[in-house]
Amino acid sequence: MSQGHVVVVTGASAGVGRAVVREFARRGARVGLVARDAERLREAAREVEALGGEALVLPCDVSDSQAVEAAAEATERRWGALDVWVNCAMVTVFAPVMETQPDEFRRVMEVTFLGYVHGTQAALRRMRPRDRGTVVQVGSALAFRGIPLQAAYCSAKHAIVGFTESLRSELLHDKSRVHLTVVDLPGMNTPQFDWSRSRMPRQAQPVPPIFQPEVAARAVVWAARHRRRSIRVGMPTVETILGNRLAPWLLDRYLARVGYARQMTRAPRRQRADNLFSPVPGDPGAHGRFDSRARRHSFQTWANLHRGWLAGLAAVGVALAFSSPWPPRSAGRPRA
Repeated sequence: MSQGHVVVVTGASAGVGRAVVREFARRGARVGLVARDAERLREAAREVEALGGEALVLPCDVSDSQAVEAAAEATERRWGALDVWVNCAMVTVFAPVMETQPDEFRRVMEVTFLGYVHGTQAALRRMRPRDRGTVVQVGSALAFRGIPLQAAYCSAKHAIVGFTESLRSELLHDKSRVHLTVVDLPGMNTPQFDWSRSRMPRQAQPVPPIFQPEVAARAVVWAARHRRRSIRVGMPTVETILGNRLAPWLLDRYLARVGYARQMTRAPRRQRADNLFSPVPGDPGAHGRFDSRARRHSFQTWANLHRGWLAGLAAVGVALAFSSPWPPRSAGRPRA
């Protein structure tokens, strides 16, 4: 991402979205910051400017299509043509299906799915007439494999996959050069597990192994610069998707046995405000409370992003191997 590119990030005030904002700022981008909490957005804006970018604070609930449209309009009015739109806003509920209320399912779908629809449409209204631009959908391994206690979130992420596939075919039909890409994530160390609504008996945690949000942010910014259909972040994401393709019945039983325990710590759940319908106060930034357990790097992701270079290196190695005589000739005369 070069200096001065115009970017909008939804879910920009915390978690992966906040890390993505910082990563764009390091490259000198102009970043429109979309989230509900204005104070956290102002903190994020200060970070952007300290890192060398420019920021525009756009308080907005992505479930409101008109508000999202207004945010896109304000961004272009300030800086000109939009280059990249990143959909990252989400809410969730940790609870069994029969303990999740209809309004909770509805709210998760309005933000975590329809928020992506609203953001994508707002971006395309501007990108398609110019025949350029990139929309990045921040997805999840849970878009391909549902797990217990997160039915609402998994449903929303599955819906994003269907929406994105339909749209990609439409863009190809229209011969549009607007690029649509998806970055699928594993369990991330974000504040989500402290302020999401939960009915679990113990505190929520990401399914291990856990990764720092900067791992995701680097992949998102890379995706905004390269025309890759999708990027899978972390080996657990790859394993989950492949495992569900090969033996979904086995994953059904495995998750029935371990899926509950792996989403909870040993600490009892604390009663506190959640962010399902309104933001909670405070600014935790990008990280949650799992810094001591979270991985800062993913070799699988690095290899994925550099697969062209690695393939070229492998080809050179093969060529050298076949060009060398085998077995090697002995030096000097053979002994009598």
